[in-house]
Amino acid sequence: MTATPPPGSAEFEALLHTIRFPGDADAGETREWLDALATLVRQEGGERARFVLDALQDEARRHALAWKPQRGSPYVNSIGLAEQAAFPGHLEIEQRLAALMRWNALAMVVRANQRQGELGGHISSYASAADLFEVGFNHFFRARHAGHGGDLVFFQPHSAPGVYARAFVEGRLSEADLDHYRQEVAAAAERASGRPARGLCSYPHPWLMPDFWQFPTGSMGLGPLSAVYQARFMRYLEHRGLTPESDRRSQASDAACRRVWGFFGDGEMDEPESLAGLSLAAREKLDNLVFVVNCNLQRLDGPVRGNGRIIDELETVFEGAGWHVIKLVWGSDWDALFARDHTQALVRAFARTVDGQFQTFSANDGAYNRERFFGQSPETAALVAAMTDHEIDRLHRGGHDLVKIHAAYAAATRHRGAPVVILAKTMKGYGMGSSGQGRMTTHQQKKLEGADLLEFVRRFKLPMNDEDALAQKFFRPADDSPEASYLRERRAALGGPLPARQTKAPALPVPAVADFGAFALAADGKEMSTTMAFVRLLSNLLKLPELGPRVVPIVADEARTFGMASLFRQVGIYAPEGQRYEPEDAASLMSYREARDGQILEEGISEAGALASWTAAATSYSTHGLSMLPFYIYYSMFGFQRVGDLIWAAADQRSRGFLLGATAGRTTLGGEGLQHQDGHSQLIASTVPNCVAWDPGYAYELALIVQHGLQRMLGAPGENPHDVFFYITVMNQNHAQPSLPAGAEEGVLRGLYVLPLPAAVKEPQARCTLVGSGAILHEVVEAAKWLAEHWQVQADVCSATSFSELARDGMARERERVLGADTTPPWATQVLGSTKGPIVAATDYVRAVSEQLRAWVPAGRRYVTLGTDGFGRSDGRANLREFFEVSPRHVVLRALQALADDGTLPAAVVGQARQRYGINLSPAPWLV
Repeated sequence: MTATPPPGSAEFEALLHTIRFPGDADAGETREWLDALATLVRQEGGERARFVLDALQDEARRHALAWKPQRGSPYVNSIGLAEQAAFPGHLEIEQRLAALMRWNALAMVVRANQRQGELGGHISSYASAADLFEVGFNHFFRARHAGHGGDLVFFQPHSAPGVYARAFVEGRLSEADLDHYRQEVAAAAERASGRPARGLCSYPHPWLMPDFWQFPTGSMGLGPLSAVYQARFMRYLEHRGLTPESDRRSQASDAACRRVWGFFGDGEMDEPESLAGLSLAAREKLDNLVFVVNCNLQRLDGPVRGNGRIIDELETVFEGAGWHVIKLVWGSDWDALFARDHTQALVRAFARTVDGQFQTFSANDGAYNRERFFGQSPETAALVAAMTDHEIDRLHRGGHDLVKIHAAYAAATRHRGAPVVILAKTMKGYGMGSSGQGRMTTHQQKKLEGADLLEFVRRFKLPMNDEDALAQKFFRPADDSPEASYLRERRAALGGPLPARQTKAPALPVPAVADFGAFALAADGKEMSTTMAFVRLLSNLLKLPELGPRVVPIVADEARTFGMASLFRQVGIYAPEGQRYEPEDAASLMSYREARDGQILEEGISEAGALASWTAAATSYSTHGLSMLPFYIYYSMFGFQRVGDLIWAAADQRSRGFLLGATAGRTTLGGEGLQHQDGHSQLIASTVPNCVAWDPGYAYELALIVQHGLQRMLGAPGENPHDVFFYITVMNQNHAQPSLPAGAEEGVLRGLYVLPLPAAVKEPQARCTLVGSGAILHEVVEAAKWLAEHWQVQADVCSATSFSELARDGMARERERVLGADTTPPWATQVLGSTKGPIVAATDYVRAVSEQLRAWVPAGRRYVTLGTDGFGRSDGRANLREFFEVSPRHVVLRALQALADDGTLPAAVVGQARQRYGINLSPAPWLV
């Protein structure tokens, strides 16, 4: 083997050039270009060099060379040793603390599964992320305190045990709490019996631990999208002047900046939502946003990219979207190897190694890695010739080196003008020995046997004996120990403990309904749709001096569809750069107006993005200590059906706000057909515990419901706000809107009330009750008139503003009765008890919506439901309602059939009705 020439010699430079640029036809000319660039950088600096390179690229395009810069960068750290910020902490103490967190997290999961094997839990994800978290906790994550609004941190969900472990070491959680990991029901029972214990939920859940977790991240992919829109909403509040001066971005002080930190897994990046917000974050220059992607290279079943390198792939994706990328690949103990690697043999070896092989290296020892990795070439073998196998085995990846992590975080917080992503290479199951580290099965690892426990203790130099280790005893350092003192000092310097969810926000006044909805209460027959009524209500709310600035209108590129174009001029569309162009419609009264302090969030064609924006606004009371009132209006078909997972996350995060499902119902949106017709959102909404779903048919109902929501979400006088959100369906069909009937308010807000008689019959042959909601309420009212005119049947008509609230009330009253409490009958039973005859309920939704009422129908009363089960169709409203059999004639036919079945009318009446209305047997709508 020929000896390598000494570094710096002409022979060495020629050899290095051949390695870097194999097949170069004119090495001398290439060398001149490279030397010229080096001289330019040395004499003129990086900025000038970048300008010249950009100019050369433009020139290459002019000559149609079809050349583009090579994507990606070498598989090494973005921050070189010379640029690395000094580590400001006490390294040894922080390493000891990180080891304690690792142990307590491991012990918590192992102990829980020894007692109850069905509980599950995860060890290996936190084992890979522990150091990433600890550097943040000790140096970067700021809690809300006087003078600072606090950072928002999205924690990787499978790493929750590590966050609990830190809270235990800090004294925020007890040993009994850790012993109730994933045992929330059992803990609640023990608390009731006087034994204090707190159940710890499996993943971050603000609903289940409302003073601890801020964000639910258990549903993969939602965390990254939510983090982007939280960072954007933080900037929105700043630009609108709603946050205190101390919370605003400061170019001079990194410490004064509020940030959103998102910790996510590399496998999670495969979810479409994970990458959905990247371009928005770059476009709006959200330099208050830092993603840390834990690249442990492994998903649940195997490598994330077995035949590729996920770090390289993500670098290309994020950089292409406009993010600043920091690669954190190798730890400090690699620095000496890189310094001696004059021929870049390591970089070439990395380029030849795919992630599947890196995972195999993780699972094997130093001898294996010496042979299989460093043995790839004489140069790489020589680099570790003086190292022992144990030293090779302990070479750190960048995500396990506190110094390197700090340098990456420090660089991220200094960066301006773009969001930052840190791609941190780690080992899944780091430190878990032969049973867990780098194994295909490590994600499911929930138990460690004796030998692995002892090895873990020795590896991380934990201060415990073998007996305590085998018993998986929790360890908390003494209050006066250097570790405990350091932990307290670091968190005190950063404002207090995290995660911590705070809910105190200055109260906002709740306006009277007449302050914004007087037109609806006294509509007096004026024609309008409930969508137009909503827009007027919203416009009036925006004009209220105290509440108006807190209203956040949100649309997903449908403002004109819903008649909201007038709001463009009234409050403007939020745009961080303002409006840098003259809009085409500048001369019109409703021109498109963007502004830096605009109030409308116009999210483009992104229902997921709009819902994430809504959630950021709906949780502002807890994330910013500032109550906001978001109103997101959208095609109802594209809500619960399309982004239901995000709605559940918003519910878990205890959101407060309004979702408006416009053009709701299967038949209200004529001509559009299946893709746009919603017959089920009301049913899905009923499954979300803190979602209050409404289907008003009249403008006055809508006004009362909105005011009721304001009271519940902002807090009526003497009451605390409720963590609920309202889903309200509105229609685009114009109707003559009646005024509010006397005494109807309670029934509107409890879900059911009797309307004034649509038509009176002097000597009725029979009586029945019709129930309708939303768009079909008007069909039901018409049916009552037909019953009176054609059949001398007196029909009472009830408006059901919320079938789901009636069902919840009925369940609550029934439970109380069974458990021995004094209770009144369910509201639905009371209201229907004041009417007569069989009951026919019709809605623009599947029958299951109105079927929620069946259990609370008074005993002995027949209950018939009509709905729009089946696929949608394209046609006009009248034909659609005939097809789905919710038109007046079908409501009349079902009412007559029910009366005949009760024996109140002769059976022949039903046949007469079929003949009169031309109704014949045809395939059921839900079968065609």
